[in-house]
Amino acid sequence: MPSRNSGRLRTVDVARLAGCSVQQVRNLENEGVLPPAIRTDAGYRMYGEAHLWSVRAYRSLAAGAGPGAAKQILRAAQAGAGTEMLALLDAVHGRLDGERRELEIAGAAARLIAEEPITDTRPSDEMGVTELAEALGVRASTLRHWDAMGLVVPGRGDSRGARRYAPAEVRDARIVHQLRAAGYRIPQLQELMPQFRGARRWDAVMAGLAARDKSIENRSRALFEGTAALSTAISAAADEGRSTSPEGMPIPD
Repeated sequence: MPSRNSGRLRTVDVARLAGCSVQQVRNLENEGVLPPAIRTDAGYRMYGEAHLWSVRAYRSLAAGAGPGAAKQILRAAQAGAGTEMLALLDAVHGRLDGERRELEIAGAAARLIAEEPITDTRPSDEMGVTELAEALGVRASTLRHWDAMGLVVPGRGDSRGARRYAPAEVRDARIVHQLRAAGYRIPQLQELMPQFRGARRWDAVMAGLAARDKSIENRSRALFEGTAALSTAISAAADEGRSTSPEGMPIPD
């Protein structure tokens, strides 16, 4: 059997060493994610280290950025488009950074309002616009603005169409008021409130945020590993004697 150091790897060898299926290796080559395989006189595919590391790079990048983005990055590398490849990687890092910042905002907000009771609401907690405005110490126009922004939307309470805040909506209004007082802006609250609305327990909310944090960490690590594997694939392609593009990225002859 060919070894990793022989530079003559069969499709099955690449699949085994990269931890994927034979069909995935073939698909990645057909889609231009891998350099074309070397063909023997009998027509069999043979691969080198650059192919193996490209498959590994794809699998890690797909875990970190998604299959579509991973294929774009690998195709840019194979085409010698170094600037495009780096820009695509930067964009993925930027999206992860944005998610991390949004999660920090959500976590801080959840901790700030964790003492807000979210169970055992009573029908008597229902309020009209004026009543709720007085209870919160805000103007009725403020509640109407929150309504227009989709933060706290009351229902129609009686035959005259007067707006009435159900107990859950009263709770949402208290949360919005508390976060606004803490400096949270309307766009931030528009992102946050769907996460908090309807929650039965704050520990469940915090567990959900922790799961999102773990997901971001895992994708970040996968992106790091994929970038390292891609760098190794590029170096291996150069060592295997492939030509080099003007941007310095190895491409097949």
